[in-house]
Amino acid sequence: MADRTLTASHPLESRRAALASVDSPALRLELEAPVATVDLRVDPAHGGPAAVGAAVGGPLPERPDTWTALPTGLALRLGPDEWLLTSTTAEPEDWEFHVDETAAAHGGMAVDVSAQRTAVRVRGTAARELLSFGCSLDLRPSAFPRGRCAQTLLGQAGVLLVALEADDLLLIVRASFAGYVADWLVDAAQEFQPAVVP
Repeated sequence: MADRTLTASHPLESRRAALASVDSPALRLELEAPVATVDLRVDPAHGGPAAVGAAVGGPLPERPDTWTALPTGLALRLGPDEWLLTSTTAEPEDWEFHVDETAAAHGGMAVDVSAQRTAVRVRGTAARELLSFGCSLDLRPSAFPRGRCAQTLLGQAGVLLVALEADDLLLIVRASFAGYVADWLVDAAQEFQPAVVP
């Protein structure tokens, strides 16, 4: 009888080699490992963000379009009452339950969205220039410094762009658009590849 065991694979596994082929001092594209992710909705007026922050080990960002570091991930504020929380070590079901239990005590809720998104790191001195080819945000470090995040379009796909450092940006994209975004990045990156001399 055939083995019918399902094994998890990265949503961009088929593009891993193409992304890795963009590897120069000025620009690198790297797949991020999947992480546990929850979408948190809670009213700041009722003390929910502070309580959730205490439960997950780090303060949640106070201003929209900013992020803070958690012990094993990130807390990104997407709107007035919405945060995206990640953990590289938690199991998705445990992370959701842990966050949701705390949020519910303050009239909020958390939903596991771990399988909904995937991420690509764009690193190097040309990272912002590359992304500016398909993004209308002002990506200069003075306008989009470390600590900022924004929901925007890259090409024709919605992404969450996170400024980790001046030359280190994280693109979080829905899994259904991830292939398009990966192909767009690889194609646009050809501008920065060293010329091949015959």
